[in-house]
Amino acid sequence: MKIVIFITAANKKEAKRIASSLIKEKLAACVNIVEKVESLFWWQAKVDQAKEVLLIVKTKQQLLNKLIKLVKSLHSYSVPEIIALPVIGGNPDYLNWIDDVTK
Repeated sequence: MKIVIFITAANKKEAKRIASSLIKEKLAACVNIVEKVESLFWWQAKVDQAKEVLLIVKTKQQLLNKLIKLVKSLHSYSVPEIIALPVIGGNPDYLNWIDDVTK
């Protein structure tokens, strides 16, 4: 199954480092980097906020555990956001391409 993963990063430098590693290791077919994301969230029993960078990762479900391990090793957060969503459809050519370029 193909999946899309959302990962937030502290800044663009960190986001690019994570994205590059995912691509080089063939754990992702494509990673979009979306700047200027403003996040509101609960952290340590209070509401917090941060300016973050969002990674949108396209990959396969069977690579998720390796991907999580790699992201956690590179990430500055103690609890990084790594959320996987199933892809229920799409351009067959694009979905096949994901299979072709990931391990």
